Amino acid sequence: MEFWPEFLASSWGREFVAGGVGGMAGVLAGHPLDTLRIRLQQPIPDPARAINACTGQRGSATSAIGLLRGILRSEGPSALYRGMGAPLASITFQNAAVFQIYASLSKSINTSKDDEPTSYKNVALAGVGVGAIQTLILCPVELVKIRLQVMSGPSIGPITMAKEIFNKEGIRGIYRGLSVTVLRDAPAHGVYFWTYEYTREWLHPGCRKSGEESLSTMLFSGGLAGVASWLFCYPLDVVKSRLQAQSGGHLTKLRYTGIADCFKKSVSEEGLAVLWRGLGTAVARAFVVNGAIFSAYELALRFLNGNDGQRLVLEEN
Repeated sequence: MEFWPEFLASSWGREFVAGGVGGMAGVLAGHPLDTLRIRLQQPIPDPARAINACTGQRGSATSAIGLLRGILRSEGPSALYRGMGAPLASITFQNAAVFQIYASLSKSINTSKDDEPTSYKNVALAGVGVGAIQTLILCPVELVKIRLQVMSGPSIGPITMAKEIFNKEGIRGIYRGLSVTVLRDAPAHGVYFWTYEYTREWLHPGCRKSGEESLSTMLFSGGLAGVASWLFCYPLDVVKSRLQAQSGGHLTKLRYTGIADCFKKSVSEEGLAVLWRGLGTAVARAFVVNGAIFSAYELALRFLNGNDGQRLVLEEN
């Protein structure tokens, strides 16, 4: 009974809870667009002979709008939310851990005075560290989510899918794509946190120290941070999605044997443009999701802190 009061009395406890609230807000806001992104990133079954149902062109890739119409027509609106249970069930802990580790790392490497905000260089370094560490949680969750998003048969739950992967492929299958996830997320998180801190200070000078900023500043800074990080790492995300979407086993030969092999086969079969397929959808989702994440995080943290001298500036922009 006394756990929660004591937990929330500590700064790291409040940061942990606020990070979880932000993570849930991000999943709820962006999962349909995430489903479109994952579907767009998958290889065309036969690029040489396939005729796209939406464009009528031989070997062409489906547009986001065409894919959306096709999903709604053949599978229904619920298909856009398929696989949401996996990230939603874990995102509270995952995102909470990300913000908590980021806060701890940025404070530990901060060489500025106690009353001064962390330098942008150290913000980026803390982001890189967070990105590398959180992949241990993120990789299995995204693997299950992607397998659910690309499946076309009867819908199953994330736990059933996780058990199925483990039974067929073992622990190695659960962590398929870990290397490319680290390569994607470590530098991308450095860009992510640096962009957010720089943009919020640029839009609202002094807010990093005073904690006073508008809701529109939170939304725009968070959205721009998400867009910048995705632009930085998107080709690696395409490779990661393809590696994790393939299912293996004792009698199943994988289409891609690794990161380099996936790059080579994808580009040779579908051209360089394949590395940017679905980027528009990813950017739109990133702005919505990360604006929601940072806004929910900041608002939840201020609520838990009892404002603590900080206030939200409501202004009309």
